[in-house]
Amino acid sequence: MFRLPIERTPEGDFLLTLSGDERELLRALPGQLRSLLEADPADPALRRLFPPAYEEDPESEDEYRRLMREELLNGRRAALEIVESTAGQARLSEEDVHAWIGALNDLRLVLGTRLDVTEEVYEAELDPRDPRAPELAVYGYLTWLQDSLVSAVADAFPSP
Repeated sequence: MFRLPIERTPEGDFLLTLSGDERELLRALPGQLRSLLEADPADPALRRLFPPAYEEDPESEDEYRRLMREELLNGRRAALEIVESTAGQARLSEEDVHAWIGALNDLRLVLGTRLDVTEEVYEAELDPRDPRAPELAVYGYLTWLQDSLVSAVADAFPSP
């Protein structure tokens, strides 16, 4: 039987079953995204993380960014830090799992934007000759892991 990488325990926390390579990847990726967040706020890959709140009103948009950008950045930084610091653990708290879900979503959004992932790319079988194959494999892995985390959290809710 196939086992998901994360399962809710009877105690209410989550058992994390990942290989050493997976854990190493999950310790490395947050630092890469953090560097991008600090380097260039105008990077097009970050637009998915910070979509405009007032697309039709540039003045309101500028004010919103001035007021909210640092708070939004701090939330993303905190989630990335939790993934980095807990990737080696066997168990995660519910708070940790929610941070992981957010951080994995951010990583997927940026990577997907950089790779120009579309429905067609996402649904197609990975071609190992594609020069983007390693990054697409990471994107697929992050998608699977995020889905596993969401499923583990959802298991606590009763079925209708």
